[in-house]
Amino acid sequence: MGRELSRRSGRPPSSGQGAPEGMEWRIPDRAYLYRDPTAGTLRVRRVSDYLKATLGLACTVRDDFFVAHGRDLEALAHDLAATRVRNLQRPFEPSEPLFGEVEFERRLLAEPTKRVPGVLYDAYRYASAMRALLPREERSLRILHVAFGHRLLGTFDEDGRYHARAVVCSFPSIVSTSGLVEAPAKPPEYYKVKARLTAVLGAVPFEAAKAPFKGQFLDYDDPRLEEVAKGYALQAVLYHITGEAFCGDSACRLFNAHWQSELLRAQIESGGLCARHAGIAARIRSIATERKA
Repeated sequence: MGRELSRRSGRPPSSGQGAPEGMEWRIPDRAYLYRDPTAGTLRVRRVSDYLKATLGLACTVRDDFFVAHGRDLEALAHDLAATRVRNLQRPFEPSEPLFGEVEFERRLLAEPTKRVPGVLYDAYRYASAMRALLPREERSLRILHVAFGHRLLGTFDEDGRYHARAVVCSFPSIVSTSGLVEAPAKPPEYYKVKARLTAVLGAVPFEAAKAPFKGQFLDYDDPRLEEVAKGYALQAVLYHITGEAFCGDSACRLFNAHWQSELLRAQIESGGLCARHAGIAARIRSIATERKA
């Protein structure tokens, strides 16, 4: 389970620039997508349809990951609270979570439609907690799991601090709907406006700061979320299959967007794949189709 990659961190084991003949590819026998109940504009069935059309991969859509697999909520709440990032400037240090933190997680698990406000979790430890919930027969790279979830996940990067991530290519893979909003940076002017308004008002006026930049970045409950989610789910699936992450072409859906403007260009304005990745997708689709015959 070591083939893990977070958004904008590191490089995965290469499989020969996409292994054009399918060598070393792991095309799953089964695939599961998990809903995020907090994302009202994300219909995961549409994401499933997109993956089938693009890769020939039939995905079963399941409920929220913790609803589908969670059993002992008290123990799970403790395990999730233990993955919280406590210092953005230091690598993760395991510690016993506080009682209030565990209770907070327990309430969230009991109310799956409630979104987490401003808590960052260590991406790989969070994924490990999820992996432990999978039934033994589903803990195999022959089975794909991509979970949409609202918690904000981060990894400690080479620059000496944590960064929020939009997608964690792991087992299971996770697409953070909060990360899609928060991880790629907004226009620089947005942060200047927010700082000025905060200084005057004494609080962070998020809605007022966003107003001058409406449409320039993805927001919570954004109608564009579903289209963006398709591209990020595709990134997770292709990494699972090929071991290769991201693309240098800014018009490709696999582009590693650092800015919201880049995310919107790749996922909305373009919404397609570069010639190379379109060829890889076609090859995977052909293999998947042959398997069914």
